[in-house]
Amino acid sequence: MDNKEASHAIDALTPAASSSDQSISTSQKMDNQEASEAIDALSLTASSSNPSVLASQMTLEEKFKIVRSIGEECIQEDELMNLLAKKPYPVCYDGFEPSGRMHIAQGVLKALNVNKLTSAGCKVKIWIADWFAQLNNKMGGDLKKIEVVGHYLIEIWKAVGMNLEGDQVEFLWSSKEINSRAHEYWPLVMDIARRNKLPRILRCCQIMGRSEQDELTAAQIFYPCMQCADIFFLKADICQLGMDQRKVNVLAREYCDDIKRKNKPIILSHHMLPGLQEGQEKMSKSDPSSSIYMEDEEAEVNLKIKKAFCPPKIVEKNPCLEYIKYIVLPWFHEFKIERSAENGGDRTYKNFEELAADYESGSLHPADLKPALSKAINKILQPVRDHFKNDQKAKDLMKRVKSFKVTR
Repeated sequence: MDNKEASHAIDALTPAASSSDQSISTSQKMDNQEASEAIDALSLTASSSNPSVLASQMTLEEKFKIVRSIGEECIQEDELMNLLAKKPYPVCYDGFEPSGRMHIAQGVLKALNVNKLTSAGCKVKIWIADWFAQLNNKMGGDLKKIEVVGHYLIEIWKAVGMNLEGDQVEFLWSSKEINSRAHEYWPLVMDIARRNKLPRILRCCQIMGRSEQDELTAAQIFYPCMQCADIFFLKADICQLGMDQRKVNVLAREYCDDIKRKNKPIILSHHMLPGLQEGQEKMSKSDPSSSIYMEDEEAEVNLKIKKAFCPPKIVEKNPCLEYIKYIVLPWFHEFKIERSAENGGDRTYKNFEELAADYESGSLHPADLKPALSKAINKILQPVRDHFKNDQKAKDLMKRVKSFKVTR
């Protein structure tokens, strides 16, 4: 496949936002307060909202602020503005390996992000990467177990409030989709593999939770080429994944350069929530003490947060403060502290900057912050607990998933 053929093949998979070559550029940076106000005006966590109606009432700038607010990094902002101006319903790609129980970073944060995207008119394709989990030896490579985990994860997102009204969110199983269009998928994977040297592919190992120093199987070498192909196969305009997936998303943009394709996927990389213990850069499914699981009981949540790393007057790399910033405030649009008058009295924070300033000064102590954080998270998780207690299908799925051994 030469450059021209490759570009034509991908253009057939991924229609351009517009036939016009005119570009809308922007040097506009994300203003947190303005974005927060725009998002607060919408009931993003209410599953009864109609995203299409909300999006039709927004200006281009409002859509941009909401979509951009998801990403810790955006490559590139001017391309995002241009896309939103030309294409009413951009396609966003997100994906996950069904690899075990779901923690709140995957459960709540993804629901928040998906609801924001759909509120701005985006269509979200969530790639249930069952074959990828098998390639990466999750659930011991047992595809039947992986499928059970996939169904369990979908049940959680339904219960927590991911807005699945209409057709703006679509769950797609990689094995079924690839098999149904194998003639499109595999030539693309092969072309990506052919155009990249092994060291470049190895640099993408982080996407699998691996490092270049790990002893990798041949399947794990193939994995990044497939994930890169997914972006074009799913006709994605925006790659909405975590910062840990950044390298393979950049690989997709490099591939566009290689085949002389103008329309590149926009990368919108969201923040990675740390684990609860000191020095844990992200939650680990294999370490229960580092994670709050979506169906954890109230007492379990309280105990985990009570034991969490939360040094007084230290804001940076403080997991408790990060959960407030990225989960509680976006969900409730406020954070309530309840304490005695002797300790300063009750206080309600509307933004993270005020909370961080009080915490750094010492006027807000971990002993007051932690119970408030536990209360907020338990309120978010209660509908999930209720669903898995009252719905027999969900209850059976959770029982089976808890019985599976998590493999790395």
